[in-house]
Amino acid sequence: MKKQDPILVSYLEERSSALLYQTMSEVEKDPRLAEVYKRISVTEAGHAETWLAKAKEQGLEVPEWRPTWRIRTLVYMAKHFGPSVILPTIQGMEQTSTSGYTQMPGAGGMVGQEQSHARLMDIITGSVRGGLEGSVLAQIEGRHRSGGGNALRAAVLGANDGLVSNLSLVMGVAGAALAGRSVLIAGISGLLAGAISMALGEWLSVTSSRELYQNQIATEATEIEENPEEEVDELSLIFQSRGIKPEVAQTLASQMMTDKESALDTLSREELGVNPKDLGGSAWEAAITSFFLFALGAILPVAPFIFWQGMTAVYISVAFSTVGLFVLGIAITLFTGRGVLFSGLRMVLFGLVAAAITFGIGHLIGGGISGG
Repeated sequence: MKKQDPILVSYLEERSSALLYQTMSEVEKDPRLAEVYKRISVTEAGHAETWLAKAKEQGLEVPEWRPTWRIRTLVYMAKHFGPSVILPTIQGMEQTSTSGYTQMPGAGGMVGQEQSHARLMDIITGSVRGGLEGSVLAQIEGRHRSGGGNALRAAVLGANDGLVSNLSLVMGVAGAALAGRSVLIAGISGLLAGAISMALGEWLSVTSSRELYQNQIATEATEIEENPEEEVDELSLIFQSRGIKPEVAQTLASQMMTDKESALDTLSREELGVNPKDLGGSAWEAAITSFFLFALGAILPVAPFIFWQGMTAVYISVAFSTVGLFVLGIAITLFTGRGVLFSGLRMVLFGLVAAAITFGIGHLIGGGISGG
């Protein structure tokens, strides 16, 4: 397959980026962020026009632009679940685009603009903390965290963990050639054990994080009560790091300290990186979600043994699992940007290799037990 000219690739990618940012601006509830997304969309559309002009100058045949399945999926997700769901993916796209532009002749001022976009996405998703120019800060000071996107990625990986681990378990037991419904019992046991373990681990993780955050916020509240002057200085430094002049920052900090609740909220967010109103989300919600996501993946290799036995059930189990692995591989491309066929087949390969290894080990162990 002939490799497409970099100019045409840049043109198509900029058209896609413009569509994504335009969609985000339309569904974003915070008007300040919506305006940021809209401005980036206009800039990306301008970049696309620049690359289109360059392509025509060089006599390149410009293909008709149509959103890929990945872009259409991201648009759908943004419209139905909010922009925060796709922010981590957008962030990765911007970083890739910035890296690629530095190697492109004729990119000109677009390199700086792409770097600015990447920086904005880092700030909005909370990946970095640092200074922004005042005009930008005014629009995104209530920045979003990337919880939605991370949750979606965790959902895919949780289902994958359940599928691969239980497929390996089922194949290991099937390889041992145990009689009756042993494989089904082992598979269901593995599903429940794995799902409960995932749920408990997630509950403990979120609960521990919440307790840590609560302790840190309590410490910060004590410091506000006992050392208000030092906290004013800290607030002032935070404002200065955002591009505000020192004298203005000091005035703002002093005014904010008159409302200790507001000061605590700001210090918690900026100094500790904690949202006092959220504290990492609900531990029970995280636990229940983890349980069902793991079980969703783990049920695929087990289900055939409910209706069939022997090698027939093994073959159908492998077939079900192969389809599931391929679908999960496709889902992962939403975050990685790799080709659908590559990601899907890679996931299938890894999953089936693990299953084959455990089947072989189970067969050896089963033969040794029956021989003994």
